[in-house]
Amino acid sequence: MQLVSSALPIGAFTYSQGLEWAIETNWLNDSASIEDWLLGQMEDTLVYLDIPVYKRLFQAIGSNDKQSAEYWSAFLLACRETKELRQEELNRGRALTRLLIDLPVKDAKDWQSILEQCQSAGFAFASNDWSISLEKSALGFAWGWLENQIAAAIKLVPLGQTAGQQLLLSLSTRLNDIVTRGLVIDDDGIGANSPALAMASSFHETQYTRLFRS
Repeated sequence: MQLVSSALPIGAFTYSQGLEWAIETNWLNDSASIEDWLLGQMEDTLVYLDIPVYKRLFQAIGSNDKQSAEYWSAFLLACRETKELRQEELNRGRALTRLLIDLPVKDAKDWQSILEQCQSAGFAFASNDWSISLEKSALGFAWGWLENQIAAAIKLVPLGQTAGQQLLLSLSTRLNDIVTRGLVIDDDGIGANSPALAMASSFHETQYTRLFRS
């Protein structure tokens, strides 16, 4: 619960992942369009990239395989299609790593150079140390992403708090299936294709006014 809390001090609330530009340009303007946007990312990016890579990081860390953990951390970073998305990954990875070292989580300092590359690595490291199962931690990771995106949409559309909670409830019912499917993707099946997300993130870099960093 601590790992998935929105109060976790890694700056997750400062990122919209292109959502701010998509709303500014009127691609998205209500609950229905936000739900379609997020569901598309869940069905593509979460299933075919984030969850299967998270599984490999979790297993590599659990078996003390630094070489594999280094590979999958770098792989995930390389799959982020824009400068803003890569910078977010690095910033959140560094923030979570500092937190794990300060808590302290055993041996986090020894893994620092690997954990700093992406948030997923630090999340997997803490889950291993705290004896959280792969399935539960992957579900928590997906939940954290979804909750942050909806929180951004509440501010940006804007959506009312009740509408945001209705949207969260609707999409969260799909998370178990998303995680289950993502955990069985083989190496050759890993990879996401989200051109609209890449475009929104790219345009957001030079958006005239911004509430969010990405």
